Amino acid sequence: MATGADVRDILELGGVESENTGTINKKDIINSDKKKSKKSSETLTFKRPEGMHREVYALLYSDKKDAPPLLPSDTTQGYRTVKAKLGSKKVRPWKWMPFTNPARKDGAMFYHWRRAAEEGKDYPFARFNKTVQVPVYSEQEYQMYLHDDAWTKAETDHLFDLARRFDLRFVVIHDRYDHQQFKKRSVEDLKERYYHICAKLANIRAAPGTDLKIPVFDAGHERRRKEQLERLYNRTPEQVAEEEYLIQELRKIETRKKEREKRTQDLQKLITAADTTTEQRRAERKAPKKKLPQKKETEKPAVPETAGIKFPDFKSAGVTLRSQRLKKVKFLPLK
Repeated sequence: MATGADVRDILELGGVESENTGTINKKDIINSDKKKSKKSSETLTFKRPEGMHREVYALLYSDKKDAPPLLPSDTTQGYRTVKAKLGSKKVRPWKWMPFTNPARKDGAMFYHWRRAAEEGKDYPFARFNKTVQVPVYSEQEYQMYLHDDAWTKAETDHLFDLARRFDLRFVVIHDRYDHQQFKKRSVEDLKERYYHICAKLANIRAAPGTDLKIPVFDAGHERRRKEQLERLYNRTPEQVAEEEYLIQELRKIETRKKEREKRTQDLQKLITAADTTTEQRRAERKAPKKKLPQKKETEKPAVPETAGIKFPDFKSAGVTLRSQRLKKVKFLPLK
């Protein structure tokens, strides 16, 4: 014979009261569904650990209780990018072949993969090798036009040789300049000598009647610029703070000046407007007034007073008595 415990096991019922007493109550049968849902919710809820971001926790746990995907999936149909259209043509063959760079003068040999159809062609990246065209002078030209007491011909040749090697990078030229064999020169001296010779050669070799754009280098201006830059760089923090303070004061003075000028302009406008109005009034007073022709009043025909009864007319606005509105006879003949 089934006992109360067996019935509770079949109906999946539980509770402190029913377990203790061993009998089934009405509440146990009615609230059986609620207890099941509570148990299921208690067992299926997980709390997000502290310190874990919401997005990371969503990858590990979801409402559907699905396991996280092992591979990235895409639910959209088709490809995101257009699929490559591979034709039925033959693949062009590639070969491991040697090449030389025309920009190098040491004859170095290199190897790379290249299409077989391009074998024997020049290196394609050699066209990016751009060199500066440094002028060349002869012995006669130097003796006639380029001679300078401060510079020897050997020193000038050494300068132009370095200019060709380093593409007019005068900082590098100054670093590689032979200061032991020749006189110590600054970067400005080297630039001045080079551009002076270029301008001389351009004037000599130019055809008569042609306008030339000759580069001119001002060595004095360049020296002053560098000195000023060095002074600016060697300022103390106190000098920098003082300069910033002076700049702020100058801006305040400029703003006050602009406000003052604006006020004077507004005042001048008011004065000019008042002058124009007074002049207009004076002109109106001096101008003769035109007399308008007066219209003659048409004489109304006299209406003879008819003997009889006159009724008073009350046309004035306001409060009146009711007795005043009555029409009375002034003269009533007595019989």
